[in-house]
Amino acid sequence: MVHFLRNNKIASIVLAVIRIYLGIEWTLAGWEKVTGGASGAVKGLVANAIKNPVKGPTGKVLYPWFNSMLSVVLPHYKGMSFLVSWGELLVGLGLIFGCLTTAAVFFGLLMNFSYILAGAISVNPEYIFLEYFIIIAGFNAGKIGLDYWVIPWIREHIFKNNKNKSMI
Repeated sequence: MVHFLRNNKIASIVLAVIRIYLGIEWTLAGWEKVTGGASGAVKGLVANAIKNPVKGPTGKVLYPWFNSMLSVVLPHYKGMSFLVSWGELLVGLGLIFGCLTTAAVFFGLLMNFSYILAGAISVNPEYIFLEYFIIIAGFNAGKIGLDYWVIPWIREHIFKNNKNKSMI
């Protein structure tokens, strides 16, 4: 399965369709927040996650470490709102254009898991499921996109000094 996702031409086409779908969804969500001012929404989500943490069947809080982190985030909700809004928009654009696809999917997964840990299920499980295929596929997921040119350029110009060095 991994070999198929990483090397097959048909897989790259299917992954491009999935990637573009996810990119449109992320871009729309980010654009709505960037243009509509999402600081109130982020503050509400964080405050609600602190007030009503995710609990197990016994009533015990499942992710106390995450709630502690949210307590630190809450006073800085405007900065987090900026990061979330622009992060969603940039993840979406990266996926649509297939530019730095693996990085875009990584940050998309990071946001999806953060939303789930905060108790916002929504479309996050669907996105995580689809994003795993993209991240496993690696370069093949962005081959039909800007990664076809961007990744070789990065390898040649940014990592050019690492060609003959052994990995320790």
